[in-house]
Amino acid sequence: MLSLQEISDRLEIQQLMVDYSDAIDRMDFDALDRLFTPDAYIDYRAMGGIDGGYPEVKAWLAGALARFPHHQHMLGNFDVKLAGDAATCRAICFNPMAMALPDGSSQVMFFGLWYVDQFVRTTAGWRICQLVEERCYDFNVPQGVGGGN
Repeated sequence: MLSLQEISDRLEIQQLMVDYSDAIDRMDFDALDRLFTPDAYIDYRAMGGIDGGYPEVKAWLAGALARFPHHQHMLGNFDVKLAGDAATCRAICFNPMAMALPDGSSQVMFFGLWYVDQFVRTTAGWRICQLVEERCYDFNVPQGVGGGN
């Protein structure tokens, strides 16, 4: 049986991941500051992005997502593992994205991926200290286009 603290920790970590997805979808990159540790590592390479420290990747996001006027991140199957003040979570993400094409039309593409994240409990609550994407599939992606975040 889970303790109340374990239940609370799991729910806080799930909400942290939902808040991350919401900030990305709203393109509110400053909201990410309350979700990540300042020294967090982010790896978007599996889906065509970059990897690096949180400040570098945060700065990259606005330009990278500007090509995609509409996108959503739907999360599920949160597999949270707690170890004191550290935790991991593997979660599914379904990520449709619309992209404007050179001829003026648009195309919707679909990405399936997993977030494989690490978390740390801080004095301000749980924070993401590592976010890594693992690719599962893509569908209807125009040639030369990378993936989602």
